[in-house]
Amino acid sequence: MRKRQASVVFVLITLFIDILGMGLVIPILPRLVQSLLGGAIAESSFVFGLLVSIYAVMQFFCAPVLGALSDRFGRRPVILMALAGLGFDYILLSVAPDIWWLVLGRIVAGAFGATFTPVGAYIADVSPPEKRAANFGLIGVAFGLGFIAGPALGGLLGQSNLRLPFLVCAGLTFCNFLFGLLVMPESLRPENRRAIDWKQTNPVGALRAVWRYRGVAAMIPVFVAAQLAQQGLQSVWVPYTTYRYGWSVTDVGLSLAIVGLLFAVAQGALVRPMVARLGELRTLISALVVAVLGMLLFGLASQGWMMYAVTALYCLGLGLLNPPVQGLMSRSVPANEQGLLQGATTSVMTGTAIIGPPVANGLFALFISPQAPVTLPGAPFFLGSLLCLAALWLARRQTSQVSTYAPHGAELSPEAA
Repeated sequence: MRKRQASVVFVLITLFIDILGMGLVIPILPRLVQSLLGGAIAESSFVFGLLVSIYAVMQFFCAPVLGALSDRFGRRPVILMALAGLGFDYILLSVAPDIWWLVLGRIVAGAFGATFTPVGAYIADVSPPEKRAANFGLIGVAFGLGFIAGPALGGLLGQSNLRLPFLVCAGLTFCNFLFGLLVMPESLRPENRRAIDWKQTNPVGALRAVWRYRGVAAMIPVFVAAQLAQQGLQSVWVPYTTYRYGWSVTDVGLSLAIVGLLFAVAQGALVRPMVARLGELRTLISALVVAVLGMLLFGLASQGWMMYAVTALYCLGLGLLNPPVQGLMSRSVPANEQGLLQGATTSVMTGTAIIGPPVANGLFALFISPQAPVTLPGAPFFLGSLLCLAALWLARRQTSQVSTYAPHGAELSPEAA
């Protein structure tokens, strides 16, 4: 049992450092881009947007590859390989003499930064089916803590030297690599490994392969709708609060820190008792009801302080949303395809990160422009509320189908629902 606990702790630390690095980049990378381009704000903003897109696109295509590799060779070597790639990226960013080095760094980070894939598969390996939703919630705790610490650490270290935060992250990643190399046991048993099917190492092939499982086919549309709403909210938060409430950089940073804290609390403290009391499907439906209301209230909030009150409500729903979905899908897939499943869902999540932000920001820009028929800055949140409502409808529609699956092999049993 001690071996299993050490493994879970390690992969959560791995994910924390991954998110820490992503959060660290938020306040630093735009300034580094601007300094390399000679201080041109408009040009640097455009280039920074391209760098973000490059990172997301690389994750989209590489997540299924990492999933397939982890099903063939085990989770441990793939996680260590990802850490080595991330460490290289941070070193590259710390010495980059021009913008093209940053492009190369973002390509490497996107390819190796999809640690969600092997980490999710690892947790599925070491967790009993009835506890997977709760343990997937621990991923959210690591995400929330990393999202709090990353921007704060980046801003603090970057005050004296824009390159210093990347060197610190490289050092942390190297230490994590050594810890994994010396301590981390493998979670995937030899009998549960399978040969690589190269048709499943692309996003479409991976999704098609897991779609044959009814639990996955039932939950992926719910996951897509909810993720589109979340990605749109994240991308429009800063321009929306700046435009409507006149928030400063400090105000925005404080709000993001509160989001990360509440998110970590919700997934760390609420997922386990909620799933134990209501089951995964009812927990998911409850979370979507809260998300619908939260998105609607974000768009209607007329004062800045209201955003904080709604954030507390919304984070409860957001924190309870993904773990039940992940738990239901992982329980419908056999042990030797958990990596495949995690690769497919990571690609889906990254795909929504490519589509959601431009849609939300474009809608925001449209409804605050002079050409708009009516000034409606909350339009992206109203769209997010509709998307969450669609996810709620899909989840309720699938309830009866999920609960009647025959309890054989990879399928969900009625008791599992």
